[in-house]
Amino acid sequence: MNDVRKKAVVLVSGGLDSATVLAIAKAQGFDCYTLSFDYGQRHRSELAASDRVSDALGAREHKTVIIDLRTLGGSALTDDAIAVPETAVEGIPVTYVPARNTVFLSIALGWSEILGASDIFIGINAVDYSGYPDCRPAFINAFQTMANLATKVGVEGSPIRIHTPLIDLTKAEIIRKGIELGVDYSLTVSCYQATGEGHACGSCDSCRLRRQGFIEACVPDPTKYTH
Repeated sequence: MNDVRKKAVVLVSGGLDSATVLAIAKAQGFDCYTLSFDYGQRHRSELAASDRVSDALGAREHKTVIIDLRTLGGSALTDDAIAVPETAVEGIPVTYVPARNTVFLSIALGWSEILGASDIFIGINAVDYSGYPDCRPAFINAFQTMANLATKVGVEGSPIRIHTPLIDLTKAEIIRKGIELGVDYSLTVSCYQATGEGHACGSCDSCRLRRQGFIEACVPDPTKYTH
């Protein structure tokens, strides 16, 4: 009898969380097809990281889709006129990219239907995160409902499932899980304003959450910092 493995589309940004999600999907027995986005973000080192992570964790295929969100702006990650905050702020920070996860999941949904994959994995988190509204369980539940109303496979009775295995974990718990699954976090880049070589600023919200996560997990931090 042939061993037919299930296919999954995994969103991989090049950061710590998405690398862990890819390792989880692989450990669950999925053939993983990884998807990244060149959306006009401040640096390209995270795209190089997504290539490294996909290769290291054995993705069956990796795609980078180009979407120019700089034409819209409205975020410190897509508009050079808006500075990346280097201190904690109240409310939703300017690093929030309007509708980013909605756009990314929509494209992942299209590729999953083409591949015949019923499962999509995304590394959003509602514990140690920056308060982005598209990182909440309510958003994922609503998107999954929409996905199964809007696709051929959905209306024909093969529902799409959106997996968010990190959504209730702290950053330290995510790191411990990744270490258990053999993730090499030195391959990843999380910084909002990393250098071309992938060195992290150490000051942005993403850097602060990442660094604190390694401290709390009692795991050496492999991040290369500019200072």
